[in-house]
Amino acid sequence: MSRIALVDDDRNILTSVSMTLEAEGFEVETYNDGQSALDAFTRRMPELAVLDIKMPRMDGMDLLQRLRQKSKVPVIFLTSKDDEIDELMGLRMGADDYVKKPFSQRLLVERIRSILRRQEAIASDATDTPEESQVLVRGQLSMDPLRHAVTWKGNDVSLTVTEFLLLQALAQRPGFVKSRDQLMDVAYDEQVYVDDRTIDSHIKRLRKKMRQADDEFSAIETLYGIGYRYNEE
Repeated sequence: MSRIALVDDDRNILTSVSMTLEAEGFEVETYNDGQSALDAFTRRMPELAVLDIKMPRMDGMDLLQRLRQKSKVPVIFLTSKDDEIDELMGLRMGADDYVKKPFSQRLLVERIRSILRRQEAIASDATDTPEESQVLVRGQLSMDPLRHAVTWKGNDVSLTVTEFLLLQALAQRPGFVKSRDQLMDVAYDEQVYVDDRTIDSHIKRLRKKMRQADDEFSAIETLYGIGYRYNEE
């Protein structure tokens, strides 16, 4: 049973969504502000967190920033209907996905299941592969799916599940272009629709993290109107 943290200052959302998730077989912990959630997470980290952005005491952006200092736990943001800035900022800070309010609870369940399946797939692929061939090495890049570990020039790089899958898809075939649609297929289930902006935001965040390890990192190339390509360095 996967443990989901639901953080929102709207008690109606906490009640209705937690009931839906529990009916789907999840264990749910609810919090009505970011600080309460952070305090609880220091004692026990959930397997996935659903965060509202606008909350008292500590908002969703601040909570995500604190989480990313210590954990790769997948995060889905709940954003206001027309606030694209919040969506993009959340993705660039390290969220895995977002759902706009008002939202279908069925859509939220599918997004949660999609991310958890991606996590399981990474672990399953790694354990099904002989240990000596699990690590993907491309020039200065090393990726270990079993440990969800990435290094660049020997420096550790902490990636979310989505960022790891995107980098892995690009690095597996250096020099070959991956379209945004192909990257969507890698990072999301078929029943989950995301637009080009979502993939672009994940790539920008991925580049930023790689450049923190090496400010001259340029292995991920943008081909405008086409997609992205990994160039082995």
